[in-house]
Amino acid sequence: MAWEFALLDAIQAHLRTAAGDFCMPLISALGNHGLLWVVLALALLIPKKTRRTGLVLSAALALDWGLCNGLLKPLVARTRPYDINTAIQLIAAKPHDYSFPSGHTAAAFTAVSALCQCKSRLFWPFFVCAGLIAFSRLYLYMHFPTDVLAGIVLGWGFGWMGAKLVAWGEAAYAARAKAKP
Repeated sequence: MAWEFALLDAIQAHLRTAAGDFCMPLISALGNHGLLWVVLALALLIPKKTRRTGLVLSAALALDWGLCNGLLKPLVARTRPYDINTAIQLIAAKPHDYSFPSGHTAAAFTAVSALCQCKSRLFWPFFVCAGLIAFSRLYLYMHFPTDVLAGIVLGWGFGWMGAKLVAWGEAAYAARAKAKP
């Protein structure tokens, strides 16, 4: 844990700027409640051309929400870094849940993984957005580096699982349609 505080403190000492203090809370807020990713999924569900991508993203986000926020956070129950280092001056509102894994990061990387699985042109801009959200969680002292790393890994896995789940559903639907006389 010492190296994690060393990294968080180094960000505070060497990377904090007035512009960063203005931008990072806004960037982090993009991930609040997964709203950006839910809106993206809904927008992709509307046109027939992107509906499959919307389904993959929706399935992946459901997995993320249930397993990351519903199961892992309360199971691990890790204290947030600002609750340990109480000398830190926060520039964003304190979350009221646990630290591990980073839910903002997991949802962001779930979305980009789903977009990658579907070979969507939206992958790169949202990948950059996801990276900025992940970094913002460190900048804001909301998460330990391992919380963010776990969010990235879990997110990639949830995106992959969402794609597999949709593919399984498509195969089951096709087999059922084929079996009907």
